Amino acid sequence: MELAKQFIDVGIFTNRIDEMRTFYADQIRLPYEELLKVGAGARQYRYGLLGSVLKLNHIRDPLPPRVAGGYRRLLISDPRIPMPLPMHDPDGNDVELVPRDKFDQIELQIGVTYEPDFEEFYGNVLQAERLGQGRFKLGKTVISFRHDPAAVRAEKSAPGSAAEATTRAVGIRYITIQVRDCDLEHRRFISMGAWEGAAPITLGTVARISFIRDPDGNAIEISQRASLTGPIPA
Repeated sequence: MELAKQFIDVGIFTNRIDEMRTFYADQIRLPYEELLKVGAGARQYRYGLLGSVLKLNHIRDPLPPRVAGGYRRLLISDPRIPMPLPMHDPDGNDVELVPRDKFDQIELQIGVTYEPDFEEFYGNVLQAERLGQGRFKLGKTVISFRHDPAAVRAEKSAPGSAAEATTRAVGIRYITIQVRDCDLEHRRFISMGAWEGAAPITLGTVARISFIRDPDGNAIEISQRASLTGPIPA
């Protein structure tokens, strides 16, 4: 996989945007970058996250509650603290500040139903660097997972809007991998046995994106962003 950016972005859905913005801007001290209108009644507030982007997606209509398993904890390297500092954001998402001597970027921890499937997925399908059992690195970002008795494997559904709709619930709901060629990587992932979430589409002149899903159905956005790769082909 040819990455266009060495940092993985993190997407959160919320109905409580004011409280969430206060938490991430004032308590975690992430720098605000921009606001994007992303359609379907959603506004995305973007914050710098040590090279990654934290995407707070505000939905006006009530969202389903957080679910067990899946993307369960975000660890953020912070040079200000001498020891790990676990926290909860206003929606109850687990966030932990970690001393800089542990690692220098972010780590996303996933609760999964069956670890061997995720070893295969991250090692062979996504071609991530294996750091150890249940621990991989995509670019500079660490992804780790362990069995969670509360995790539930989603049923496969048809790709498209139905699959995208299942992503919308309170919590950390997806990650974004920035690539050089969305269509090429999407086809490769599907040929390797990845579960298709949504086929590639073009968002004006901004990006071309698609979605795949990990073995439990957690969403992964594949993005070819013009600001990173140049103009999106017609």
